[in-house]
Amino acid sequence: MTDDVDVPRIVTVHREIAADAARIFELIADPAQQPRWDGNDNLATAPAGQRVRAVGEVFTMQLTMGQIRENHVVEFEEGRRIAWRPSEPGHEPPGHLWRWELELLGPGRTRVTHTYDWTLLTDEKRQVRARATTADKLLGSVDRLAELSEKH
Repeated sequence: MTDDVDVPRIVTVHREIAADAARIFELIADPAQQPRWDGNDNLATAPAGQRVRAVGEVFTMQLTMGQIRENHVVEFEEGRRIAWRPSEPGHEPPGHLWRWELELLGPGRTRVTHTYDWTLLTDEKRQVRARATTADKLLGSVDRLAELSEKH
């Protein structure tokens, strides 16, 4: 059944990565690095020099289909948590959120939690893609992030 009632609007995955939280966080908080680990294969490029450092910042990204997105940072704690709401340039975010949370488990061990939350998404055109953003796709991003951050 494809009824919205049966589709989770918050998708979360967890994985332990054998790397320090600071190393992992650098890959997430620097938008220029994001296309390297994007499991949705949706991100093409981001200009260098946009490293996120605070709530309220906006970074831009070009998608693989050519569109530009502004990403409004709504949660930020250095080395631990970052979340943003994407939007078309000059528009208010339509209601979906990408969140990353890092928990230090010990030296060189970090629990990474990745969440896609579209509970506030009202744009019907975007809901088709939101429904297709499954745990497997989120885990794809976490797995790629692990490959990059675990390299010595």
